[in-house]
Amino acid sequence: MKLVPLADRVVLKQLEAEETTKSGIVLPGKEKEKPQQAEVIAVGPGGVVDGKEVKMEVKKGDTVIYSKYAGTEVEMEDTKYIIVKQNDILAVVK
Repeated sequence: MKLVPLADRVVLKQLEAEETTKSGIVLPGKEKEKPQQAEVIAVGPGGVVDGKEVKMEVKKGDTVIYSKYAGTEVEMEDTKYIIVKQNDILAVVK
């Protein structure tokens, strides 16, 4: 099965949280904060959304930072994805 986003939607795969701090302390599972960094898995075609032309600024393979409470979580084939609108993406990590 494959996720194909529509309009200005982007499918993200969240990057793994750090398991240890910089000083070497191992964090238990619930203490790890979810990172807001993710890899772009698929990008919608853009087009006209709400009467405005939307040009897609991200591409598959980009690493991005997205808004903390954005999107919808989806699980497919034991992998969790997040589907967000492009304007919920704050930055591309270069």
